[in-house]
Amino acid sequence: MASIVVQQLGKSFRTKKKREGFAGSLKALVRPDYEDKTAVGSISFKVEQGETLAFLGPNGAGKSTTIKMLTGILHPTAGYAEVLGCCPWKERTKLSYGIGSVFGQKSQLWYHLPPIDTFELMSRIYELRRGDYLQRRDQLIERFELGPYLHTAVRKLSLGERMRCEIAAALLHRPQVLFLDEPTIGLDVVVKQRIRELIRELNREEGTTIFLTSHDAGDIERLCERAIVINYGRIVFDDRVELMKRRFLTHKTIRLVLEEEPERVELAGVSVLEQSGVRLALSVDTELTTIEAALSRIMARHRIVDVTVEDPPMESIITHMYGYSGKEELAT
Repeated sequence: MASIVVQQLGKSFRTKKKREGFAGSLKALVRPDYEDKTAVGSISFKVEQGETLAFLGPNGAGKSTTIKMLTGILHPTAGYAEVLGCCPWKERTKLSYGIGSVFGQKSQLWYHLPPIDTFELMSRIYELRRGDYLQRRDQLIERFELGPYLHTAVRKLSLGERMRCEIAAALLHRPQVLFLDEPTIGLDVVVKQRIRELIRELNREEGTTIFLTSHDAGDIERLCERAIVINYGRIVFDDRVELMKRRFLTHKTIRLVLEEEPERVELAGVSVLEQSGVRLALSVDTELTTIEAALSRIMARHRIVDVTVEDPPMESIITHMYGYSGKEELAT
């Protein structure tokens, strides 16, 4: 069963055209000209129940506009969408009971009140039965380890503490779909890892559909099985994260520890990234040579003590994908 269905969805904004010069500015005040700017141009996709999806794109690509349409905040100018069987902009109140949202830069917690008070407010907004609410609240408090700061004003919490409370608040009513917009932005490595583990656990145990936008490669690699990349308002890739890595992974890094300091390395398709004594880091262009061929030629000259092969960071893969104009879809 599909949680989200999007069919030829599009959104354009009408803006005033600027005119140059003083006379032009005066004329524009009396009789302004308008132009339509396309934010999202006719996109289609489905997200199955329990799926974990990364919705990616550079700033201005249209991903935030898409999320606002899927949550009912914006009306589209073309196309149609359903989330949990509801048309978001027509049945927003009904839909709100089935979805949750967390925005890394916008808080739903009351700033001057402790998190426990926001939890109480959420229970009334979603009309939760008292017994069900208390059971769910206590479960989330234990899972997210919120006990020490439940009664501390939100303004006094660290960013990591606040984000854990944000996610718990969004989950109180047991949403079937969770929209996450940059949920780990500004967090340190340890807190990021903890939040990712909690989200994965939620998906495994409760079958919650995860719809994630993030610029953090770790979020994408550790949380999502599928990725949609949008650029210039159009989908340029829609497939599994592993396929995305393979398709755009044209370089690998080999890190070696040799028995003796190596001589100058000159191999086709191989460049030296770093060399310090017996330690050597090489970049291998897999379109020109294979990892096996590169290692074989090095082993013919040197004795290898240790070797590791690394993929490039997800950031570089996504940056490569953003280089496409959006005029040609990459998925087949």
